[in-house]
Amino acid sequence: MSEALSRMGLSHRLVGAAWMVFAGAVFALVNAAMQYLTMNLGLGSASATFWQYFVSLVVLLPLVLRGGVAALRTKQLGLHVFRVVLAALGVQLWTAGLAQGVPIWQAIALLMTSPFFVTIGAALFLGEKASYERWLATAVGFVGGMIILAPWQDDFKLAALLPVGAALLWGSSILVMKKLEGTESAQSVTLYLLLLLTPINLVLALSAGGGALELPSGQSAWALVVVAGVLGAIAQGSLALAYEKVDAAFLQPFDHVKLPFNVLTGLVVFGWVPPGNLWLGALMIIGASLYLIRVERA
Repeated sequence: MSEALSRMGLSHRLVGAAWMVFAGAVFALVNAAMQYLTMNLGLGSASATFWQYFVSLVVLLPLVLRGGVAALRTKQLGLHVFRVVLAALGVQLWTAGLAQGVPIWQAIALLMTSPFFVTIGAALFLGEKASYERWLATAVGFVGGMIILAPWQDDFKLAALLPVGAALLWGSSILVMKKLEGTESAQSVTLYLLLLLTPINLVLALSAGGGALELPSGQSAWALVVVAGVLGAIAQGSLALAYEKVDAAFLQPFDHVKLPFNVLTGLVVFGWVPPGNLWLGALMIIGASLYLIRVERA
């Protein structure tokens, strides 16, 4: 009996890991589509983000409706809105970085510093005690990020800081989610994210560039918007299935597989070959994040 349960647990972990890896691969395609749409076809990043998430919402609408009104009952509506605003701003900075030509490999590697912002925020704002091991891992992770940024090089661009800003905002969003999970269900947190991202992105798009929401021009632009939106919905659904199977700590190492996927799409679509400092910095970030998980589980 115990052997059968053990096999079942292993099966669930393998399925969860497979969904996480699949989500990483699909998100890499979404990133390539969004970068081509904004950098090559000239669609504004704020507008591109709105249209992508609008299409994703349409695709995911059956999931939202299945949750029902009961899942939306809350006494912390303001905290839900605040969390989604942080996430939406993070998305906007992320797409803006891609639009300004930050290579996918650099952007995704810098985004992987997000857990270290969570560690700092949890200690400062949630009152969580951070051991010296957690601070050490955080310091090593940020040093890895600096190696990837390489601000001392002549070709450094300030736009490279946009993915770092996205990591900070997404890390802050995770902190608010931790606060919400004390009283709210996981289903409620997810539904509010799906429902509010699109209208908040709409407001941000309308407030950019003189208040006009830009429409994709040409069939190729519309096709990429639809592809990015549908693939984004698929990736989000895959993540939900992954976290449904196993806990987040087990899945975190598999989330790092997204780096080689993004390197590959950047190479195929844009011909970008990452320099050696990417791999050194990424190794430090991944090693530090895995060590952080080990410390937190101890």
